[in-house]
Amino acid sequence: MNSPHVLKIENDLRVLSLEELEWLLERIAKQVQERKQIVNKFTDVKYMNEQLVAMASDLDIKTEIHSINHEFQVTEMDGLEKL
Repeated sequence: MNSPHVLKIENDLRVLSLEELEWLLERIAKQVQERKQIVNKFTDVKYMNEQLVAMASDLDIKTEIHSINHEFQVTEMDGLEKL
């Protein structure tokens, strides 16, 4: 996992002060936790279902769906039977 980019970063870290390294370490740890939370949210089926329920009851989304359905209403009357 030591790509050339990571090795360059490691070399660049050597010039930082202890305070800068500690600050950077805290920032990296925070970003890692945020990414883990995002990944966990999207792999959590319960969370996804809650989001779908929220979207289904959102007035703006309902309005947009109605607008799309209205726009394609003529196209749906093309004489083709539903499969």
